[in-house]
Amino acid sequence: MKTSQLTSRKVQTAKTPGYYGDGGGLYLQVSNYGTRSWVFRFMVAGRAREMGLGSLETFSLKEARARARECRQFVSQGIDPIEDRRKKRDEARAASGEAMPFKKAAQLFLEVHVNGWRNVKHQQQWANTLQTYAFPTLGTRPVAAINGALITVALAPIWTAKPETSRRVKQRIERVVQWVKDGMPLPIEGASKRTRHHPAMPYEAVPGFMVRLRANESISARALEFCILTASRTGEAIGATWAEIDLDARIWTVPADRMKSGKEHEVPLSKRAIEILKALPREKGSVYVFPGARAGKPLSNMAMLELLRGMNSDGYTTHGFRSSFRDWAGEQSSFPREVIEHALAHRIKDKAEAAYARGTLLPKRQKLMEAWGSYCAAPLTGATVTPLRRAQHG
Repeated sequence: MKTSQLTSRKVQTAKTPGYYGDGGGLYLQVSNYGTRSWVFRFMVAGRAREMGLGSLETFSLKEARARARECRQFVSQGIDPIEDRRKKRDEARAASGEAMPFKKAAQLFLEVHVNGWRNVKHQQQWANTLQTYAFPTLGTRPVAAINGALITVALAPIWTAKPETSRRVKQRIERVVQWVKDGMPLPIEGASKRTRHHPAMPYEAVPGFMVRLRANESISARALEFCILTASRTGEAIGATWAEIDLDARIWTVPADRMKSGKEHEVPLSKRAIEILKALPREKGSVYVFPGARAGKPLSNMAMLELLRGMNSDGYTTHGFRSSFRDWAGEQSSFPREVIEHALAHRIKDKAEAAYARGTLLPKRQKLMEAWGSYCAAPLTGATVTPLRRAQHG
């Protein structure tokens, strides 16, 4: 590969628009407007690419050759230098974000998500609680330094006196920190519209709804109750087989081929979920926990939705109960965010969190699902029931 075909004089006198090759993939590009810059052309994985190496005013011929040589070294190893540069820029942005003071990060989080709140009151609660309880201790600390110990110090004064408020503030602090670690992504466009396709029952209304559901003795009712108690998807629940259920260990193991993530998922079963399973009749010749009307087939994927419609549930969907569970867990429980996300079979992006979760997650999820089961049974113990109402979506 012949290189060094250009000279300093040729570079300085090049005026006609076009590419002037130096060899080894390095070119001087003269635009139609007279600007001159360096580019590196290369092939990687059978794909032709062109990478800018900077302006002639910034990098001399000698410096451009050095940069092109570094790029050729990447290509020889099968690495796309353009993607490598993007990766380094992303890492630099992430490092910069984590160096940001927590107060600034929280303010940016609130601004970015201004259209995503359920209502104005919810947004104000976020801002006010962070201002009052988090900023005095954590406001000037870099996001990268925020850990469990610092959060404990910040919330210790109110943990006993205001347990519900402190749990909510803890969840909000953790969410801001994770948002920065994820690169401060913008909300997904159209997410609010998609949410309206799967209306979620407010978690305050779930216990009262469960009383009505238990009064229905159909197989569809038991499947829906089981689905709600396990925070599972419709397809996972109706496709459950007895071979997946371990009643002694109180674990339901959903195989990878039936999971949206493509990964096997263990679901801890609460006491009420176990009661449902033990009371179900076993249909001869069927492997399904919730058999359908047709022999050897599971319950229809529309059965639970039709049941909901028949109960005049204001248009709520089966899938929406996963959101009900998520809102309850985030707002009313003290379980860490990663435990809640794993209960919903969501992937944890942070590698360090994922490594930690593998060793401790199942025992914590067992406690979480038992707490959810107890909450759903609250009316049976005399708790106040919030009337059923339509969810508001911001």
